[in-house]
Amino acid sequence: MDASGPARETSGLAAITAGGPHAWITINALREAYGEFPVLVEEDEPAGRFWRRRLKRLGPVRVVGQWGQMMLARATKPLSRARVPELIAEYDLKPEPSADQVILHVASVNSEAGREALQALAPRAVYIVGTRMIGNRTLSCIDAPFINYHSGITPGYRGIHGGYHALARGEPQHFGTTLHLVDSGIDTGDILAQVQVRPGKRDNFHTYLWLMAAQSREAVVRVMGEALNGQLRPYRRDDMEDGLYFGPTLWSYLWAGLRRGVW
Repeated sequence: MDASGPARETSGLAAITAGGPHAWITINALREAYGEFPVLVEEDEPAGRFWRRRLKRLGPVRVVGQWGQMMLARATKPLSRARVPELIAEYDLKPEPSADQVILHVASVNSEAGREALQALAPRAVYIVGTRMIGNRTLSCIDAPFINYHSGITPGYRGIHGGYHALARGEPQHFGTTLHLVDSGIDTGDILAQVQVRPGKRDNFHTYLWLMAAQSREAVVRVMGEALNGQLRPYRRDDMEDGLYFGPTLWSYLWAGLRRGVW
């Protein structure tokens, strides 16, 4: 279904995602708790545009290192193949959209079509998981809180792969997730809930997102219920140094693996 398709009566929620198992694990938990609601799925950003933007921000050395780590991670992914079914069985995970899920496809949440879809749906709360940054025009196009699921503990581990970076830095107490209000910054919005997660010895770069999503479903359901009822209780943390992280480089990934056993 595209963004011009008919809307059905729903729970008052809407979600926006680019997809991925961790997104559908939490979206399906919300659906079980509150009933049907529409999900806007945005297209992946073209790889060329992504890497040009990353190159401009981080420089060629770090970008080459990140590309190398991605290639190594891709090559070692089959080694984690047995762990994923274990997590699915242990937590009764649903990592794919349901057959009757209402999905509206948009090029970007920041496109005019994306804003028009949100305005037509008029949700009372919007759940965000795994999207590109959301611009102010989109955030202000409807009168509803936008609540992001972030795979890291903020403000110390903003950006990408926050949980991994916490372990790589020797801070397992900061391995977890944050639900926060969306503002114009990168994971800088007021916090609504945080979940500390303990990875097992067989978990790694490929399974961290699965494990965090599995153990964060209750918090996701609770926070979005508070949003629907107008009972959000946002707060800030001043006990952590602010940190913004991107994908690890090949050399930092190997260093954390060999020194700390974090892969």
